[in-house]
Amino acid sequence: MESKLDRRKYGRLATDQVISFAPVDQRDLLGVSRNLSLGGIRFEAVGCEIDLGDVLRVTFNIGEETFVAVGKVAWATEVDPITIDVGLEFIEIDPEVVRIIEDVLGDSDLEFDY
Repeated sequence: MESKLDRRKYGRLATDQVISFAPVDQRDLLGVSRNLSLGGIRFEAVGCEIDLGDVLRVTFNIGEETFVAVGKVAWATEVDPITIDVGLEFIEIDPEVVRIIEDVLGDSDLEFDY
């Protein structure tokens, strides 16, 4: 039987960093990222409503550099009454971010500190 990991389109970088996110034209809110891939980012948000299909701007770090991307909510699951686990699929991302993620995923010996 094929596992969920076998079906993933992109490799994942495990993260545990504070990020900011917001609908593209609104003020930033804070969340905690769980993983990052070429296709998107998974994060947890507290005390807000996020719906399937929402378009969000997300700001996150890779190493010492800060990047901004825009994505569409592919899924959003309630963890508890105030926490939402969100999968954001990138629709606009800087090619430099793509290059850095590819480099990190391709270097199996690299320890990434978030």
